[in-house]
Amino acid sequence: TRSLLSVFEEDAGTLTDYTNQLLQAMQRVYGAQNEMCLATQQLSKQLLAYEKQNFALGKGDEEVISTLHYFSKVVDELNVLHTELAKQLADTMVLPIIQFREKDLTEVSTLKDLFGLASSEHDLSMAKYSRLPKKKENEKVKTEVVKEVAAARRKQHLSSLQYYCALNALQYRKRVAMMEPMLGFAHGQINFFKKGAEMFSQSMDGFLSSVADMVQSIQVELEVEAEKMRASQQELLSLDEAVYTPDFDVATPQINRNLIQKAGYLNLRNKTGLVSTTWERLYFFTQGGNLMCQPRGAVAGGLIQDLDNCSVMAVDCEDRRYCFQITTPNGKAGIILQAESRKENEEWICAINNISRQIYLTDNPEAVAIKLNQTALQAVTPVTSFAKKQESPCPSQNVKSSEMENDKIVPKATVIIPEAEQLIAPGTPIQFDIVLPATEFLDQNRGGRRTNPFGETEDATFPEAEDSLLQQMFIVRFLGSMAVKTDNTTDVIYEAMRQVLAARAIHNIFRMTESHLMVTSQALRLIDPQTQVTRANFELTSVTQFAAHQENKRLVGFVVRLPESTGGESLSTYVFESNSEGEKICYAINLGKEIIEVQKDPEALAQLMLSIPLTNDGKYVLLNDQPDDNDGSPSENRGAESEA
Repeated sequence: TRSLLSVFEEDAGTLTDYTNQLLQAMQRVYGAQNEMCLATQQLSKQLLAYEKQNFALGKGDEEVISTLHYFSKVVDELNVLHTELAKQLADTMVLPIIQFREKDLTEVSTLKDLFGLASSEHDLSMAKYSRLPKKKENEKVKTEVVKEVAAARRKQHLSSLQYYCALNALQYRKRVAMMEPMLGFAHGQINFFKKGAEMFSQSMDGFLSSVADMVQSIQVELEVEAEKMRASQQELLSLDEAVYTPDFDVATPQINRNLIQKAGYLNLRNKTGLVSTTWERLYFFTQGGNLMCQPRGAVAGGLIQDLDNCSVMAVDCEDRRYCFQITTPNGKAGIILQAESRKENEEWICAINNISRQIYLTDNPEAVAIKLNQTALQAVTPVTSFAKKQESPCPSQNVKSSEMENDKIVPKATVIIPEAEQLIAPGTPIQFDIVLPATEFLDQNRGGRRTNPFGETEDATFPEAEDSLLQQMFIVRFLGSMAVKTDNTTDVIYEAMRQVLAARAIHNIFRMTESHLMVTSQALRLIDPQTQVTRANFELTSVTQFAAHQENKRLVGFVVRLPESTGGESLSTYVFESNSEGEKICYAINLGKEIIEVQKDPEALAQLMLSIPLTNDGKYVLLNDQPDDNDGSPSENRGAESEA
């Protein structure tokens, strides 16, 4: 009996394990069906949400929106069917197998435990009965032990019968338990498909065919467009490899000098410490009179620099090529940028120069820019070598050796109108760098004089600085100088300005030397702002003409008559760009010359000084040192510091 019982128990254990695995599989199906209900519900909401999306490109969205609305209704109806199917699976598939496991299998397991306890009690009572002694038998003890054995046997017999019956019944119940859940699963699926077929078989056929036709037409359009794009790609990729090379046309770049707007990537120099800097590649573009910058990922650009009345020049920076610097109207050094090629570098400089002249405010800015550049092309032609510059009949001018490299190509003037020949000789070289007169250069470098290692000029070199009745300081940038034929009219200054500016624009000479122009009652001095070394000194009596430009108020020039070593005299015109108005410099020069004239007559000198107003601290103020109408700031803030 126990051998046969072990077979039934093994079968019951295997059935229990299998039932647990089957229940897990059915629960997974039920869970998937529940997830399907939630998924279809969310899908319907997402289809309706397409209409609320703010797409930047909305071509063909009307057809898509209407189609998705219809599909949303279909999905909602399917969701109802899926929900009903999930309920049927729970009632007819999952519930029966759970009941079989919890009722039948649990009952067999419980009866097995009771049968084991009854067998253990019977074994204990039999062991007690077996220990009864042979002699001196106690009838009372023997009677109790016999009753205990009888009760244990009866209990074991009863539990075994119940256990055997349950094992026998389990062989039939397991067949029902295996087939009943699958019967419910099949009925639920059949009902789901029947209702779905009844709901969509007729109404969906026409709709699905129309959607399929629409998708097919879109696919055809896509293939046509893809073919066009492939042809365009082949055409673009068939170009010369040189177009991908930075600065491939460095020898003969095709430069457009008529730009009034420009855009592209530049490297921006950022100072991160006292001596450390970083370069950041950013996208720059001009908008009106402003230079804008748009970092990668930003939706719009931000203002970097106001270009009106700014100046731009090529600079050497950290051993990098193609760098240029934008300087603000008040002379403050602005940002430093680096282009990727010579062509980009020069076009950026030309575009910023055109914008700084406010050409973009005219009715036809492109035509104005072309006209200015055509005028400049007609105004100058280049001298072939730097040697011709040194052979020019101006022995009193010497170029500083540290800045020769930027002036290797020096343009000369060409005849435009007959009146220009009477002012400036054709072919006159133009000097683009600060030079010292020959006599002063020799005085400053004569042997025997102590050399200051810091480059500072000794006070005794220019004693008039202490005794001068007038001292006026201006921040200027030297544009150029050239020999002239006459100093009888200020037209010679205007003609020199025109030729100098045209030569700089045509030959891409954007570097300018910044200096402090000191106007005293004895001389004009150009002082290096860094070392305070005097670069040039002109006696005020040798200045015969001076004038400011009639349109560009920041341009100023003067004519100097200097003796030559041959015994004659030479006339040279010097052109500068000032941070303040050129009229202020002219007024200061005129006041200095008046002081020289009246110094011979003390009464006239006193009368002249009384005519100049005084400030609260007792300093003389020039008549032109008054607030600017544009911003209300005093003229000193624009680069001129007056002290009389």
